[in-house]
Amino acid sequence: MSTLCLTLREQPAQRVDLSPLTAGQLMGKALEHVAALELATGNRKVRLDSLFTVSGTFASELEIHGSCDRLDGIGAGMTHGRIIVAGDTGAFLGAGMSGGSLVVRGNVGAYAGTGMQGGRIHVYGSAGDFLAAARPGESHGMRGGLVLVDGDAGDRVGDRMRRGMVLIEGNAGDYCASRMVAGTIAVWGNVGTMPGLGMRRGTLLLQRPSSALPPTFNDCGVYPLNFLTLLVRSWRTLRSKYSNLPDSGLRVRRFMGDVANDGRGEILVMA
Repeated sequence: MSTLCLTLREQPAQRVDLSPLTAGQLMGKALEHVAALELATGNRKVRLDSLFTVSGTFASELEIHGSCDRLDGIGAGMTHGRIIVAGDTGAFLGAGMSGGSLVVRGNVGAYAGTGMQGGRIHVYGSAGDFLAAARPGESHGMRGGLVLVDGDAGDRVGDRMRRGMVLIEGNAGDYCASRMVAGTIAVWGNVGTMPGLGMRRGTLLLQRPSSALPPTFNDCGVYPLNFLTLLVRSWRTLRSKYSNLPDSGLRVRRFMGDVANDGRGEILVMA
């Protein structure tokens, strides 16, 4: 087999850090060496094969079966390759990744995509709070790449986001795009209260109007924006609702703000 398969034996008693399981760490290792890798859990380390059944060989793809929300850091720092997760994941999925592909057929925890610089994350379920947001003490969140969420997302999506694109097919929680520096966030469903609070630059694209915009956003009227045509065309290859949007005749109501923070961000509502 050219795919390395890990099957969780049972839900661990404590959270487990799976960040060592990237292409750079796994490439060229024999199966017995992979099985002997140590993972941090609580204040101790355990062998990989004490938690997972290990089979196959790593060429460029890793599959994790039976995953649960106590497995943190999956794909963190990855530069290439592909990771497929069957089940839920914990926090910091794809944190700091700069390339490769992450597919999760379940829900993901907090801070997914934080510090992400490139690559692609596709979550078939929902995402927790602080999706693509900055960790505490860090000045920037997501800095590149693409995150696609088929379900809902929690609060503070894209907080301090610097660059990149986040597409949410469901709803987003409160303070979506808060303190955003740059990049694009699109929400197909509803957004919670105070979207764009503290926004400096960047774009928040909404399919539905929101009555919860901060008072520091100015209504600039309805008109077409040429860049939307290019943006929509870039989504054509995605397996997403966004790939079906028309690439002509798009009109949006534009709100500019947050005027308390330079006022250069925009919230666009499809008209």
